Amino acid sequence: MSDATSRPGAPSTPGPDGEGRELVDAVMTASRALVAIAARSLAAAGEVTLPQYRALVVLATRGPQRPVDLATALGVNPSSATRLLDRLDVAGLIRRTRLRADRRSLRVALSPAGRDLVAEVTLLRRAEVERLFAALPADQHALVITALQAISEAAGETPEGDLDVGLGWY
Repeated sequence: MSDATSRPGAPSTPGPDGEGRELVDAVMTASRALVAIAARSLAAAGEVTLPQYRALVVLATRGPQRPVDLATALGVNPSSATRLLDRLDVAGLIRRTRLRADRRSLRVALSPAGRDLVAEVTLLRRAEVERLFAALPADQHALVITALQAISEAAGETPEGDLDVGLGWY
């Protein structure tokens, strides 16, 4: 197996003593495990793709959005967001409403079915994560919490406690 940093054009890893590489490798390995948990939770809940689910989570955490704002939050172009929203609308997972002040403006919010789907996937994912971390020695919990909170903050993620799909945004 070749060293990824020795390939031409491969990004270099910080840290003169390899500590940076070890950190990146550890996060990459852990992220594979966490993505697998997310994928299994999503698959168990129904017929929605990961990008569609991500849009539902943004709506759950940030409330109703203009499609262009949702596209920005998802890091996609507006036409991609529109196609994604079309599929979510057909599935009954979102509601689109026109604003009275400007009938051309549209807001997108979770429908009750969308809220229920986010809640179901969250519960499934939470149960699997709880099982995973139950195997972790208790004296390491504080270290893991600190590290994961720092990563989440650096990534601009909303804390899980803020993912309240029953806030009455509908």
